[in-house]
Amino acid sequence: MIFENNLAFARQMDQQDPLRELRNEFLFPQQNGKPFIYLCGNSLGLQPKTAKHHIDEQLSNWHNLAVEGWFEGKSPWMFYHKRLKELIAPIVGANPQEVSPMNTLTVNLHLLMVSFYRPSGKRFKIIMEAGAFPSDQYAIESQVRYHGYDPKEAIIEVAPKAGEHTLRTADILAAIADQGDEIALVLFGGVNYFTGQWYDMPAITKAGHTAGAIVGFDLAHAAGNVPLQLHNWDVDFACWCSYKYQNSGPGGISAIFVHEKHFEDKAMNRFAGWWGYQEQERFKMAKGFVPEVGADGWQVSCTQVIPMSLYYASLRIFEKAGFIEPLREKSKKLTAYLFYVIDQVNKSLGEVQYQIITPATEADRGAQVSIVAKHNAKEVFNALMLNNILGDWREPNVIRLSPVPLYNSFEDVFITGEHLMKISKELV
Repeated sequence: MIFENNLAFARQMDQQDPLRELRNEFLFPQQNGKPFIYLCGNSLGLQPKTAKHHIDEQLSNWHNLAVEGWFEGKSPWMFYHKRLKELIAPIVGANPQEVSPMNTLTVNLHLLMVSFYRPSGKRFKIIMEAGAFPSDQYAIESQVRYHGYDPKEAIIEVAPKAGEHTLRTADILAAIADQGDEIALVLFGGVNYFTGQWYDMPAITKAGHTAGAIVGFDLAHAAGNVPLQLHNWDVDFACWCSYKYQNSGPGGISAIFVHEKHFEDKAMNRFAGWWGYQEQERFKMAKGFVPEVGADGWQVSCTQVIPMSLYYASLRIFEKAGFIEPLREKSKKLTAYLFYVIDQVNKSLGEVQYQIITPATEADRGAQVSIVAKHNAKEVFNALMLNNILGDWREPNVIRLSPVPLYNSFEDVFITGEHLMKISKELV
């Protein structure tokens, strides 16, 4: 597509956008009476306008039904999570039975590793990307130590080549093949939080299975951002938070995926809790854990109704959008336009003041552009904020900008470029 760096073009693109009205579904933060151009959805998504309604609905149920709310009313809490499962499944490419909303991300990562990291003999290693989000690093390290292994020996990190910022798929696959029958688990992020690189998940899954390993993904920056087909790709397990691209609120509820091929594995370990017990027999309070069929069998504690109601509010907007494919089409154009605008800034400055470290190839990225600022990085970021443009800062000199297709516009991207140009000329 041929882009133009002017306001008329940006507004024309917005007029042609079939999803443009979705922007009106969200509340934008303000500064000095003006709304921010919000480019931080990769860290925390905006609040849906309906969030308060869905919370109030459950508060009303609590008020009017009290404990009977578990079984009475329009949406009994006992089964509330099932409303979400039907809406989550299309976003990650799963069957509803394979997903379950529960807990928070790192808690779920630990619960799933109890089941899927089963070191034995020479097969004890975990392969992951270097520079993974700290939660993944800490969780994996502690799981390895729990099983009595030294993280320095058990954890294999695949790093970019010298001078590069992103991983080559060939290097990931080579590392898996090289470790071969010593690998117990391949555990990657779906999209890297720092660079925005979307890993080749089908290829990684196939390589891991060829090596005889289990394959799982942390989809914190992928779910709701890029199209996923977890079931068809034969991924063993995954988990994600929902407060980034899925707008469920700060610390919002997480969700898990477990491939149906594992449902009948009676020998699988898990940390059990009451709510994971088979649903029809749960209130008999019997001894001896019998898991509910599907991902719900990994539940531990009872339904977190209020956090789920926030997630539900956002999921209904995804449903209105037609789920992930229409959003992905807009996302590709928005992100490409941001690439173009940043390039225009560099050309105007006569140097590469802003080096983009997010992959240039469309298929290798989601709704995120990470830039390394050559000069005055923090000053540029602060100046953008003063001009009502809110991105995300990462030490020592990286600014992450995330044009989210649910609520960002081409005009947002153009204006960001204009301010970036002005700020850069004033600071250099």
